[in-house]
Amino acid sequence: MKVLSKLAAVALMLSAFGATAQEYPGSRPISAVVPFAAGGPTDKVARELALAMSKALGGQIIIENTGGAGGTIGAKRVAQAKNDGYTVLIHHIGMSTAPTLYRNLGFDPLKDFEMIGEIADVPMLLVGNKSLPPNTLKELLPYIKANAAKLSLANAGVGSASHLCGLMFMSKIETELVTVPYKGTAPALTDLLGGQVNLMCDQTTNIAGQLRANALKPYAAMQPRRVEAFKDVPTAAEQGLPGLEVKIWHAMYAPKGTPKAVIDKLSEALQKAVQDPKFKAQMAELGAEAVPPAKAKPESLRAHLASEIAKWSPVIKKAGVYAD
Repeated sequence: MKVLSKLAAVALMLSAFGATAQEYPGSRPISAVVPFAAGGPTDKVARELALAMSKALGGQIIIENTGGAGGTIGAKRVAQAKNDGYTVLIHHIGMSTAPTLYRNLGFDPLKDFEMIGEIADVPMLLVGNKSLPPNTLKELLPYIKANAAKLSLANAGVGSASHLCGLMFMSKIETELVTVPYKGTAPALTDLLGGQVNLMCDQTTNIAGQLRANALKPYAAMQPRRVEAFKDVPTAAEQGLPGLEVKIWHAMYAPKGTPKAVIDKLSEALQKAVQDPKFKAQMAELGAEAVPPAKAKPESLRAHLASEIAKWSPVIKKAGVYAD
């Protein structure tokens, strides 16, 4: 009799869980933590995704900005959050570089999260202020060699996309520039436009407006092919600098132990969102590209994250740049 009672209790629990998973997310909103400031490149991708994914999921996704320490504060917050499916993380390439950049990270990207899927890829462009004499990358490279001690390369802080791209650029040209870190992309871009700094490597989502207004000098696209929205900007390879490829990818994660049924629902909604015509159009307007549905899956993201950690670790170690 006791055995039957226990079996009945287990069945009731499973039934209740099944109903909960089936009804998820219900009327309760999902908090998507963006570990950077509002208005920045990752925030723009996240807010467009929240609209498309809310529609696909049948529930509301709200964005919460928790910036600081190259995205690690927000990521750690999600790693330690309740694993009930109502807190997720939307992060960029920094998820793969943090393990090498930070000696005391406080979380393991591969072990402390459930993967949901990739979202979008954002190209990087090397740009300069309008007062720089060179007009092309071919002209810029010898100019850098001759003036390295005088030229400044801005970034949005340690671990930011612009910082990582800058590291890769200096590694490829084997020349160290005067790096100027800022507390965010906005102040870095403001000083670049104002001529206080000379160069910056940044995401198209952040500089699309300035490029269209001809307020910056675009020197190179950091990818194998030209950026669809800025086809007049040659790639670095086209201008004699092959192998300089930095793609800023974005993805979604949940705390470790989030039920598989919930992860499946989130991933299915993400796969629909990346195919949403409006979302794809918004990404194209920003010079970005929504990933194909096959990449918006947990297994694809796990493999990609592992390969990116392996890719960036030697670059960061060679540069000798670390954050506490």
